Amino acid sequence: MFSLPAVQEFSTLTLLSAGASVLLGLLYLTLFPGKYQFPPGAPKLVSGQYPIIGASGFFTARWDFFRNAIAQSPTGNFSFFLGKYPVVGLSGEIGRRVFFDSRELGFAEGYAVLFGQSPNSLHDNQDFEKSKELTGPGGFSSRTYTRMLKAENFVKSLPQLRKDVQGSMNRLANDPSGITDPFESIYRIVYQLTIRTVGCDDIAENPELLEKTLQLFETVEASATATTILFPKFPSIGIIKRTIAGGRLYMIIMKIVNERRKTGKRRDDPLQMLIDDDVEVEQIVTHIIGSLFAGLLNSGINSAWALAYLATNPEWMGRVRDEINFVAQKYTSNPDAPLVEQLSEIPSDAWESEFPMMHLCLRDSIRLQLLGTAFRRNISGRDVPVGDHEVIPPGAFVCFHVGDIHLNPDIYPEPTKWDPSRYLPDRAEDKKVHYGWMGWGLGRHPCLGMRFAKLEQNMITAYFIATFDYELTDKDGQKVHDTPPVNFNSHTAEKPHQRVYLKYKKR
Repeated sequence: MFSLPAVQEFSTLTLLSAGASVLLGLLYLTLFPGKYQFPPGAPKLVSGQYPIIGASGFFTARWDFFRNAIAQSPTGNFSFFLGKYPVVGLSGEIGRRVFFDSRELGFAEGYAVLFGQSPNSLHDNQDFEKSKELTGPGGFSSRTYTRMLKAENFVKSLPQLRKDVQGSMNRLANDPSGITDPFESIYRIVYQLTIRTVGCDDIAENPELLEKTLQLFETVEASATATTILFPKFPSIGIIKRTIAGGRLYMIIMKIVNERRKTGKRRDDPLQMLIDDDVEVEQIVTHIIGSLFAGLLNSGINSAWALAYLATNPEWMGRVRDEINFVAQKYTSNPDAPLVEQLSEIPSDAWESEFPMMHLCLRDSIRLQLLGTAFRRNISGRDVPVGDHEVIPPGAFVCFHVGDIHLNPDIYPEPTKWDPSRYLPDRAEDKKVHYGWMGWGLGRHPCLGMRFAKLEQNMITAYFIATFDYELTDKDGQKVHDTPPVNFNSHTAEKPHQRVYLKYKKR
């Protein structure tokens, strides 16, 4: 799904890290005393710019920062600094069209600097050409990801993906507590399916390796900080942790690669395809980490949120249950078999396309959880016009906050409320404006993993609901009636700060 990519970015800037940034910045200004000046045609420079850091609100409360900046500007577009980098923030329909449709704004060029290096854990974010070659659009990882997600591979891998999901449901059913944190258990199911689809079976089928590599990936994920952007050459704690985690992932995968080459053992998985293509281990690890950012973070969090939302909405739970029964009956060869067994006969194309009610539930979950900022950079060498009176200067970075669409009350009334009915034909709130929903990518940057994301999330939801009756509770199993609030100032989809649990019993 659309991840911007995967939309993971930066931890909250603490006073300690701010102080460290200031000290480092003094050294930086000594070495680079010049300061960029926005030209007259650029959008208005917002207030709240600090020496060294620039717009601190971008790090501490991003959605609040964007809303305040939009309110300060007569056009809704604005300029600000992130350290030494000049950035133009866009909003509204004109800004949205420019951001997603302009061929003069580079996707990889923006992320390579402003994403804090996270997708590419083994390289400096200033080593742009190598970063773009590996992880940019049309780069190695993009081409490889596309090959792995071809329709024939879906059909071939479906039985094993289904087995993984059923095995996870059986483990939950055998847990005597009957209570699970979906943001841990469901997230791990998504990780297993994703690592099997873009990585290797050796990890997917080994519980110890599965847990170890998940922890290493989460270390990489958490390593991006304000300091990473402002001082990318400085060996901060986050960069050191990321480098160590990336190195450990490298060693795990290198061991698997060497074992296969030494013994001649072959597996019908993506890793084998890369080995056969003589791809270097470093590129393989970079590809796997980038693919996990694209395919795990948002899918894992959204699958858990969707089950939590359904637990508090009997009407939509009923619609989804009826839909699961209907599709299962349509494809089963034995209408009297248990529902879970009937699900095993559903083909891959039906998993993608024949669950419209479930898709609407996921769609509004994505709207609420797809947080953070998309980035571009003006690579044209000239001004890029925005409307009739403003421009994006050459070399400037460009950003767009998802909340400008997804949390806009003019598009989505009661925007913080989960309501799949928004997308039914009589309301169709996402069709009110051009690019009214961003979940699977927009314009020239569609989500490569959309089909896989739909398949895995539909499969997990269907098997969980077919296997269990459940309700939303606290950690002690006491029923709660509402899902916790979403932190819209987060930089990406995240597990709720106020944790909730699913209390379940086998149907």
